[in-house]
Amino acid sequence: MANCAAEITWLVGLFKELGVSIELPIKMVCDSKAAIQIVANPIFHERTKHIDIDCHFVREKICQGLIKTEFTHTKDQLADLLTKSLGKAQHQLLLSDMGVMNFLNHELEGEC
Repeated sequence: MANCAAEITWLVGLFKELGVSIELPIKMVCDSKAAIQIVANPIFHERTKHIDIDCHFVREKICQGLIKTEFTHTKDQLADLLTKSLGKAQHQLLLSDMGVMNFLNHELEGEC
């Protein structure tokens, strides 16, 4: 989450310098409820000491209104398309969610 928050921070700064307006907060989806709760909870426990710095960074970006975290089920995680071996149905579902079309199976409409 910290790497994603850092990338979002960099991109928002780049867009601002280029004069491109973007709608804030940026939605950051995660398939781990535990990670979302750790970022949202200001109280740290013994088991979360190793993620202290990353957690503070993400929480700071949330408080600034730059990002908001949202849970997504593992089956709906678009990144799985590029990182995991999926069945045909799940592969097709995630491709369509990304907006990827197979032009070999579809006829194009309209005139040239």
